[in-house]
Amino acid sequence: MPSFIADHPMLCALALIFIDIAVWRLISVNLANWKLAARLAIFAVYSAVLFNDGMNPMQVAPYADNTALHLSATALQIGWWLFAARTLTVLLGAVMMQRVGHTGRLLQDLVGAVIFLIAIIAAMAYVLDLPVKGVLATSGAVAIIVGLALQSTLSDVFSGIVLNTTKPYQIDDWISIDGTEGRVTDIDWRATRLQTSQGSLAVIPNSLAAKAKIINFSRPADMFGLSVSLQVSPHARPQTVIEALERAMQGCRPLLGNPAPSVAFKASASGGVEYEISGFVPAMSLKREVRNQLYDLAFRHLQAAGVGLLSATESSTPPAMSAARALLERSSIFSTLRQEEKDTFSQNMTLNAYRAGEMILPAGEVSDHLFIVESGVVSVMLTKGGHKVEAGRMGPGEVIGEAGILSDQAALADFSAKTFCTLYRIEKEYLKPCLDARHDISEAMKTLLDFRLHAAQALTQEAPVVPVKKGFLQWLRNRGL
Repeated sequence: MPSFIADHPMLCALALIFIDIAVWRLISVNLANWKLAARLAIFAVYSAVLFNDGMNPMQVAPYADNTALHLSATALQIGWWLFAARTLTVLLGAVMMQRVGHTGRLLQDLVGAVIFLIAIIAAMAYVLDLPVKGVLATSGAVAIIVGLALQSTLSDVFSGIVLNTTKPYQIDDWISIDGTEGRVTDIDWRATRLQTSQGSLAVIPNSLAAKAKIINFSRPADMFGLSVSLQVSPHARPQTVIEALERAMQGCRPLLGNPAPSVAFKASASGGVEYEISGFVPAMSLKREVRNQLYDLAFRHLQAAGVGLLSATESSTPPAMSAARALLERSSIFSTLRQEEKDTFSQNMTLNAYRAGEMILPAGEVSDHLFIVESGVVSVMLTKGGHKVEAGRMGPGEVIGEAGILSDQAALADFSAKTFCTLYRIEKEYLKPCLDARHDISEAMKTLLDFRLHAAQALTQEAPVVPVKKGFLQWLRNRGL
């Protein structure tokens, strides 16, 4: 051992403590292994300095005849126990982080607290030579009093340990605790913190979370449940409602096919009947979008079946209106027609029915008529890389064949019935003069056609192949030179 250290052991030991604090703060968190190695090395040197000078932490401090040196040695020996506890805690924490990750943080803290308690008791017993039994008895009585005073807080602490052990949820999971829904951002000694969909922070005590009903939407990780509830008129036939909602489910392409979505009767009252559509999506980010889409599809298919939602039962549509006339009223393209024009239009519309799987308009055919979907689901198939892929699904109120009507273009996709469908047909020779006279309808159809052409091009366009650069310069770039 260097002579300076041998001549000034206490000064060197104190310096090592400050060096440890500085190194621990200066080394980056990304270099956790280096931080741990540095702490172990400094602790080893610190222990060597103390033991070499006779300041054994297992014994009472030396220099009894010199008060200043005795007190300094006592402080350094107590510091050794605390230093050892801290080093052991960090070492165990590193091991536990590799095994259990962030979710075991509370358990790590508990183990660390026990280690420090043992270190303090050992320092009192060995260094200070205090009667540990009496101290423990006194501490036990004090602990009982403190425990009674902090009963609720301790309940949160131990509940947090239970939650981290059983792991009903983890950091970043999307959960619901007694109706409070949000993403888990932190789990500490006292509470679980959730970030709600409104962006607010919900703090739920661990004791409440341990007793509450917990729904984890992130388990399993490859499917996420959603549901949409709708109230309809009590006069509507249940089978009609269920069939319309089943068509709405089939029209919602993002819904997973396995497990299959379902429709169920939920509740009945004098004011209305409630039905629920439930299904699964492959990603949490899709839940809100798919719920909105599913509600819109349910509304349209129920409307096509002659069933209105309770919020939409106050319709301005006359009860004696024909099906073709009511479809024009609901159509986003033809809704701007005057009442007498809609009456004339509806008289020139013919109803066509298609079974599931039957072709409505094949790709490459120039349509001389326009279809308006009255009921059912229409599948749109595009060709990509020599294979047929489903580009989308259409429902009540949507039109087919606008390319042939506007510009004599062939259909880019196959339009076929996914379910039993009914469509109203309007011939081109009748529709063309109307489009020439009503520019608003013509522009609406052109906008729709442009959107569909761009969507089809985006779906069928092959991803560009990036050529692999070779040569000496590329070799240098790959190595960051």
